[in-house]
Amino acid sequence: MTPAHAGHTAGGFPPVALVPLGMFWLYLAAALRQRDAGRPGWNHRRTASFGLGAALLAAGLAWPAGDLPGHMWQHLLLGMLAPLAMVLGAPGTLALRTLDRRAGRAAVRLVRHPVARVAAHPVTGLLLTAGGLYLLYLTPLYRATLTSLALHGLVHLHFVLAGYLFAWSIAGPDPGPHRPRVPVRLLVLGVAVAAHAAIAQLLYADLLVDVPAAGDELRDAATVMYYGGDLAEILLALALLVSWRPERAAKPAPVRA
Repeated sequence: MTPAHAGHTAGGFPPVALVPLGMFWLYLAAALRQRDAGRPGWNHRRTASFGLGAALLAAGLAWPAGDLPGHMWQHLLLGMLAPLAMVLGAPGTLALRTLDRRAGRAAVRLVRHPVARVAAHPVTGLLLTAGGLYLLYLTPLYRATLTSLALHGLVHLHFVLAGYLFAWSIAGPDPGPHRPRVPVRLLVLGVAVAAHAAIAQLLYADLLVDVPAAGDELRDAATVMYYGGDLAEILLALALLVSWRPERAAKPAPVRA
């Protein structure tokens, strides 16, 4: 067991794992406000989805990552499964319904800013998620996280935020800057699948990676990344396709004689 991971495991339930539960409490309070007279109400399935995401996030933060496969399960929860479930809860839409008009307009202006348009593009999310994996495992960064709890926490924060951004840019129901069409988003998702598969194969073969672990640990961790990542990306693709409404070409007006 590595020093940083050993400290995490020995400390029992980490207080940071309570943060997602607090987030869900705030979400639930806002959702219940939508039941007041004169308000449109809120979809229970979205509440359940966000609650599931918060639970998965808490589980990932509390996961005792004592070895490389455990570390990989933790990243799967934090960077893929929890963000997807939370995104499908549409917290942005709920927040806009809860905020007063002035704050809501300010939020909309912020989302429409050119920088936000670039940040919200699926390619940006792809670079942050897949690029983060390559940076972590193909450089000395992973070794550094083993002896630094602060760096370990920053890496986790990166995966949560990058995973949320990527899931939202692909299939998020919340409003935002103009997204590319669905075929483009599916193409980006396909590249993400290939990128995850490639890094998993490098780990499995212990090729080019800088990870201090035995061969069996590397292979087990690579298996978790490969199949767990496939599952998360299939769920993301299904979320996109379920919400897809293909554009219909306008019918030409009949020609009158």
